[in-house]
Parts: sequence; structure tokens; C-alpha cells
Amino acid sequence: MNPAGHSLAVVVPVYNEAVGIGPTLDALEAQTDGDFDVFFVDNGSTDGSADVIAARGNPRWHIITETQKGTGAAADTGMRAAIAAGATLLARTDADCLPRADWTASVRRSLGELELVGGELVPRHDEGLGLGRRILLRAAVELAEAFGRVRPGNRSPEYRGPYMMAAGCNVAIRSDLYEAAGGFPRTAIEDLHEDRALVNAVRRLTGNYARRRDVVVFGSSRRVTAWGLKNTLLWYKDHAYRPDHVDIR
Repeated sequence: MNPAGHSLAVVVPVYNEAVGIGPTLDALEAQTDGDFDVFFVDNGSTDGSADVIAARGNPRWHIITETQKGTGAAADTGMRAAIAAGATLLARTDADCLPRADWTASVRRSLGELELVGGELVPRHDEGLGLGRRILLRAAVELAEAFGRVRPGNRSPEYRGPYMMAAGCNVAIRSDLYEAAGGFPRTAIEDLHEDRALVNAVRRLTGNYARRRDVVVFGSSRRVTAWGLKNTLLWYKDHAYRPDHVDIR
């Protein structure tokens, strides 16, 4: 089926996810609004990730390759491929995340009113974390956004609206605004937080954006498990923590 006939596209950067991507693929197949295309961007995988995706045989799933290392580069390649195919609405999640069954429906509804949407990020329930730790992680996300609002780099008269945290694994944007804002910076994960850069670029153009609590993705906690909560928060604070291995996506 030609993706040019469908307005919503989902972009998923992929790096060595052959073992764990199955639940993400299941979640995309289970969406109540199934009228969307998916652009998986294989960012140098060496484990056959693309073969796992292709084996599902979904005609509206497209696998493209980006050899430039980095989530920003991979996400931008996917977004621009989707736009070239005719998508007018864009959503992004990651290959270790589980969009809730109403995610694409909520994205479509939200982008009917807004130009950029940052969704709700909830810890996955299937990674062995207890309830208390999941609550702590959600609180950490709220704390990070509160810090972002007072952070000098996110405050300037040039911005047309307040700071909003929009995690790359749960963000949606209209295609025309994505292009006008310059898209995700084509960077490596250790160089720049591409999701924050995109939000701030959008804030220079419009105030028509918002967090939406009904746009829900269950995110992986494997970064926190590997680094600990304190170091993970420091990583998101301008890479104040820099581990030897950063490619935990």
C-alpha cells in the first residue's frame, strides 16, 4: 500500500534491538487507530534487527538505513522519509518503548488542535521494577521538567511559550512545523539532546504546543538500571555524567 495516501507516520530509530523489539512491534500492531505507516530507521545495527522487523510482513512498515551514528540523525532521516512519502502528521517513539493502544489515536486527535505534542512517559511494567521504583521514576521525570522551566538556557524573550519537555520516545509534530523548525539535529546521542533542541526550535516559531497526558508511551528503564537514577538525571542535565558506553537506546 502506498504510504503517500496516509497522513500519519510513526518513526522508530533502531540500534541492535533484535532481541527486545518484539513487544514494541506488538504494541504498534495493536493500535486502535491502525491508519498509519511506520518508518524504522536502522542506525548501524549488527544483530539483524531489520530482519526481525521485516519478518512481520506488515506492508505499511518501511525499513530504511542511516549510517551516520546518532539518534538525532536516525530520527531526522525517518521524519524526512515520512514527509517525502506524504505524511502530514509525524510521531516518534523508540525501539524499546511500548505505545499504549490508543497512542496513535491520541496523537491524531492532539495534532488536530496543536502543532507539537509532548506525551506522557510511564515506566514499563515488564522490566522487573517494583511499584515504588516506577513511582520514583515518574517523579524524576516531573522533577526534570520543572528544572527545565527555570534553566537559563530554556528561558529567553525569543520563545513564544514556556519550556516543555517532550521525550524523543513520545513526541508528535505536524510535518510543516518540523521542516520549518529544522527538524531533529543530526547529532549523536552523546553530543546533544535532540528532542530538547527540537522543542526549543519550535518555541521560537509558535506557542501552539502542549503536554498531553492522554498520549502515553511506556518507556524502558534500562538506562536507569545500568547507570542508576542519579547518574541518569545527570546525563540528561547536559551530559554531566558520561559513561564509557552511551548507546543504551
